[in-house]
Amino acid sequence: MKIIPFYKNEKQLIKKAISGNGDAQHRLYGKYAPKMLSVCRQYIKDVHFAEDVMVQGFVKMFHHLHTFKFQGSFEGWVRRIMVRECISYLRKRQFVVYDDEVFENNQSNGFEITTDLDTEHIQQLIDALPQGYKMVFVLYAVEGYKHNEIAEMLSISESTSKSQLFKARKMLQENLKKQNIIGYGTR
Repeated sequence: MKIIPFYKNEKQLIKKAISGNGDAQHRLYGKYAPKMLSVCRQYIKDVHFAEDVMVQGFVKMFHHLHTFKFQGSFEGWVRRIMVRECISYLRKRQFVVYDDEVFENNQSNGFEITTDLDTEHIQQLIDALPQGYKMVFVLYAVEGYKHNEIAEMLSISESTSKSQLFKARKMLQENLKKQNIIGYGTR
């Protein structure tokens, strides 16, 4: 039995979704939801809230799908929507604090220590960062934004973006160093 694809390429699928075809919209959601949940999870610690933000991002994406110009990556376009939704969510809940005192007062880590650095463990290390540090770190190191873009997105100065990244890296290095000491049993 030969399987015949319903849509031959992504461009055709997107055009069908723009015209309101529910099956095409469902297929786009199914194709990109796992990746976009991962994006949202990088910013939002609780997976349930990350799922809510992802769904809101898809609602926005489908509402503005007609504005996609078929230039560049569709996945990148959707990803930018998700990043902005995460930032908006965190701002609304006032979880983002860009404060030097947060670094000094947040030295405890709330994650289980292991010696194997798998993806989940790395995510836990990033989740342990203060929210302001985490946002800048993920935007810069994971998403690849430049400091001037981050500053504009977060309504902060470029120097604040740079200092938040520096402090996030320092805190991650310190936590990794602590784990290596504990991991080798030389406490």
